[in-house]
Amino acid sequence: MGITSVEEGLRQAQEKGLDLVEVANQAKPPVCRIMDYSRYKYEQEKKEKLAKKHQKKIRFKEIKLRPKIEEHDYQVKLKQLQRFLTRGDKVKITLAFRGREMRHQDLGRRLLDKFIKDSSLIGQVEKSPVAEGRFVNAVLAPK
Repeated sequence: MGITSVEEGLRQAQEKGLDLVEVANQAKPPVCRIMDYSRYKYEQEKKEKLAKKHQKKIRFKEIKLRPKIEEHDYQVKLKQLQRFLTRGDKVKITLAFRGREMRHQDLGRRLLDKFIKDSSLIGQVEKSPVAEGRFVNAVLAPK
């Protein structure tokens, strides 16, 4: 419509039953648009909902281990890890030490390395094992 005064723009918008919306206030002169603002907001919300709907949500699961785990229990935890990874979840593996077990952290570290190696076909290490006090944590993500 070209360059018009604000009053003229408001009058034209009211004649059409629409709103005068400022699009770019930094420009000289400021750029305005005649539109149905409530419909515009509705369409924007609809687009955001649709974008949110198509996002993939990554869930975080946790598996807790102890250094003196028996073989059968180890296999159960390994199957649990494989199930989580095939579903597309990230998995935090926590190895907890108690009391005198703290002196034998190398055994726990070996157990955690074995756990990671056994799951290497379907998962990859996202965060390598890190000792934090009584715990050693690692994060695995699906391949």
